[in-house]
Amino acid sequence: MGRVEQQVTMRDVAAVAGVSVSTVSRALKGSGRMAEGTRRRILEAADRLDFHPNALAQSFATGRSLTVGILTHKAAGTFATPVITGIMQTLSQHDIAVVVYDDQSNPASRPENLRRLRARHVDGVIVVGDGTDHSFHSVAHALQVPVVYAFAVSEDPRDQMLLPDDRAAGVLAAEHLLAMGRTRIAHVTANASSRAVRERTEGFVGRLEEHGLELAAPVQHGDWTRAWGTAAGELLDPATIDAVFCGNDFIALGLVPSLVRRGIRVPDDVAVIGYDNWAKFGLLDTFLTTIDPQLDLLGQRAAGRLVEAATGEPRAGVETTEVTLVPGVSSGALADRDERFYPI
Repeated sequence: MGRVEQQVTMRDVAAVAGVSVSTVSRALKGSGRMAEGTRRRILEAADRLDFHPNALAQSFATGRSLTVGILTHKAAGTFATPVITGIMQTLSQHDIAVVVYDDQSNPASRPENLRRLRARHVDGVIVVGDGTDHSFHSVAHALQVPVVYAFAVSEDPRDQMLLPDDRAAGVLAAEHLLAMGRTRIAHVTANASSRAVRERTEGFVGRLEEHGLELAAPVQHGDWTRAWGTAAGELLDPATIDAVFCGNDFIALGLVPSLVRRGIRVPDDVAVIGYDNWAKFGLLDTFLTTIDPQLDLLGQRAAGRLVEAATGEPRAGVETTEVTLVPGVSSGALADRDERFYPI
């Protein structure tokens, strides 16, 4: 068995440079008064020994924990997971550790999780949600550190929130269908009380109107499920439409088989677009044309905003992050080369 390399410590640097450990600490932080020759000797010793400050030691020296708390109500949720992944990718680049406290869909767990975060003396907290259909009670008052909401809405408009640009998603869907030559377009989505539904619909309808078009049928409201997509496919009149923008991929994956069972070809007769890009997670490969909310990017951006807030640059209100259109078979953007893509 090979010899285990011992980590070089600040004490080792002090011994080589012939100074005290506290003098090494001041020199490496660039603080304190000392002779320039002493500072140079310490830096040269640290470089020669390949010394890297220990994060825990730094936290004792600076009074910071170099730890960020993630507070979520369901860490393993479909939407929360990519957000948390993005957060951790960014914070690791800053040598910041992450602790995750999960309410596990039980709101009664939140006060205890807040208490645990305070006990850990974290430098900041990111609240991770799973959408914009409901608001969270602000936790900023319970924490004396910066707080950022990622894919979550706080009831306090003074809190900093990062959300996908749902209005832009509607615009992208409209532009794509128009580019594919579709002009008789319908919209099937979830409940009108949903913030995401309202913003996607406003962006979608607004862009159609800019091109002198109206929806070919009233907006069809239901829920976010595949079952609703199936029902909507039976309600639509294929003689009056040539495209449908669905509020999410689940609705689209119910709508398409429902249309096909009626003899309506997708995309030849009716083009379909969804939202969420579940293909990224291995669902149906490239069948659906869809809008990707890029939740991993949103998580990265939230982590960056928290780092900014911790250095004295806090923001307030909603910041939207980029969404992108992913072309697929269902709108005619890609050729249907393999019928296994067909969700029937």
